[in-house]
Amino acid sequence: MAKQDEQDQEPVDDQQQVPAEGAEENLEEQQLAEESADLQEEERRGRLIGWGISASVHALAIIGLTFIVTATKQVEKETPPVRVATIDPPPVVEEKKQLERALETNVEVNVEAEQVNDAKNVTNLDVPVETVQRETDVESPVPKGREEAVGDSEMGGSGAFMAIGAGGGGSGMFGSRSGGGKKRAIGRGGGSKGSESAVEAALRWFKRHQSPDGSWNAQDYWKNCSEGAKCEPGKNHSAGDTTAAMTGYAVLCFLGAGFDHKTPSRYRDTVKKGVAYLMASQQADGGLGKGVRNYDHAVATMALAEAYAMAPENDLRGKAQKAVDLMLARQNQEKGDAKKEGGSSSSGKLGWDYVGPNQRNDGSVTGWNVMALKSALAAGLNIGGGMDGAKVYLEKAWKATNDKVDGKYKAWKDITPYDESRFPYNWKTGEETITDGHKNLACVGLVCGVFLGKTAGDPMIESLANYVMNNQVPKGYPTNTYYMYYNTLAIFQVGGDKWNKWNNSVRDMLVAAQKKTQDCFDGSWDWENTGFHGHETGRVLSTAYNCLCLEVYYRYAQVHKDKK
Repeated sequence: MAKQDEQDQEPVDDQQQVPAEGAEENLEEQQLAEESADLQEEERRGRLIGWGISASVHALAIIGLTFIVTATKQVEKETPPVRVATIDPPPVVEEKKQLERALETNVEVNVEAEQVNDAKNVTNLDVPVETVQRETDVESPVPKGREEAVGDSEMGGSGAFMAIGAGGGGSGMFGSRSGGGKKRAIGRGGGSKGSESAVEAALRWFKRHQSPDGSWNAQDYWKNCSEGAKCEPGKNHSAGDTTAAMTGYAVLCFLGAGFDHKTPSRYRDTVKKGVAYLMASQQADGGLGKGVRNYDHAVATMALAEAYAMAPENDLRGKAQKAVDLMLARQNQEKGDAKKEGGSSSSGKLGWDYVGPNQRNDGSVTGWNVMALKSALAAGLNIGGGMDGAKVYLEKAWKATNDKVDGKYKAWKDITPYDESRFPYNWKTGEETITDGHKNLACVGLVCGVFLGKTAGDPMIESLANYVMNNQVPKGYPTNTYYMYYNTLAIFQVGGDKWNKWNNSVRDMLVAAQKKTQDCFDGSWDWENTGFHGHETGRVLSTAYNCLCLEVYYRYAQVHKDKK
């Protein structure tokens, strides 16, 4: 029974351990399904992990970019704004007429000025000022005029604003002739758009009438006319050649407006040719021109000295110094004193005559020699005892002219700043008194006084200025341009109410009288009835004197503007 039970149980055990053929197939399918499910699960997990990694990487990237953007914005907020200036190329200057150079005095613009002149209708102005970098400033030992070349410290000094030569941002005697210094000087002195337009027109006229050799000729300048009707011939009232002097006048006009022979500008070549002519005209003794007299020589020497002061170069220095040496050799001596070699000592020196030295001290000639020595001093040239001798002449000539009571005039000892005094046309060495016919050059005495160190309040300066204001203020054009040139330069230095009155008359008169035509006359001034003692020379001289008068605001710094 037990055995039978065992047999009955075996099939059951065999069936469990050895499945049937159909059961095996079902098992394989089940295993494949399970393996497939496992693979799908692994793939799903892999994808999830990949997605997680990708999401993390992108999240980090986004966080990084967000930080960068935020930091950049913060930097932008903290960094000061930078203005990018666009520099336009310089405009092409056309040589065309300005036919409508109307008198412009009522203008409103900002001018940086320490003190604005209160002349009628002129408070501020906006004028185009050519600013260029002067290549020689860095290397030059004497850039644009020495600071110590001041009027009331004629042999040097530390007072920058004591006299002529202190303006223009501390850049020397001629520092106000260009850039911001020029603009401020025009505003302070009472210039206008009209006056600057007239100066520019005059310079264009000079450029058109320059001879091929670089000179300007008093008589034959008109042969260079090239536009429309030609100008008329001039005259020559000098015993010698005046071409060097006329060239000197024209060059001084360009230099006075800030245009030298080296700095790039629309007039550089014109000035360069003029300076070259003066240098080439120098004779063995130093004279500028053939047979040139002391008057003409002084004008040409002044132009060379200023050209060197504004744009130094060795050859020019040598020529200018040689010209100055001749001036010193021709300076008059005190009666009975021996001539001092080379002008190294001021003992016995006085003024100048047309020729000489001799005993005649001509006020007109001496005035130009004093101005030339001042420019030579600014250029760092050796002027010996020339200025000291001129100071002796100034005192002696003024005292001799005002030695005795004569009508409304007092003796020099009693003259106060409220009186009038006079200055002689010529004074002979040793003379104690001057005849009436020679009491007419107060303008020259006044300029010499300013250039030789006289200050505001000095009886000589004030009384000569009173004479000028009471007797020589122009009432209309034509006028005596010789008197006007000296007086404009001198009264500008005196300043105050006197300058306001003078400027209100002369500035507008000259602007209105300038030729404004469609021919070669444009920019010039007529010359009939404009001469000193009837010595009208021609259009070159009248245009030069009038142009220099309208440049007075910036040719030299105002001496006494801070002293009154």
